[in-house]
Amino acid sequence: MDNDWKKRLGMVYSTNPDYQFASEEEEEQQTVPPHQQQLYVSLDKKNRKGKKVTLVEGFIGTSEDLKSLAKELKSKCGVGGSVGKGVILIQGDFRDRIMVLLQEKKYHVKRSGG
Repeated sequence: MDNDWKKRLGMVYSTNPDYQFASEEEEEQQTVPPHQQQLYVSLDKKNRKGKKVTLVEGFIGTSEDLKSLAKELKSKCGVGGSVGKGVILIQGDFRDRIMVLLQEKKYHVKRSGG
């Protein structure tokens, strides 16, 4: 049993001798093959001081695979971006280019919004 006290901060003491502390960490999903995924590409400029950002949403898989896909898209578009909460953000309006790149990788892609 992992006895790391930092994971139990905020835990109330239990007098039950058979009590086992269970952390509430979520298990990451396995990455689904590209041909079984439906990704949505959209343009967003809300709360970004007027700057445009291309969003790629709907990815099902590990955060490492999401980061590697984001890195590939950023390098092919020649721009920066980030990954957060299962969404890839690419700086600028690259919807058409990203849709072509994702379709080449056998993803099902739909354009949404904007």
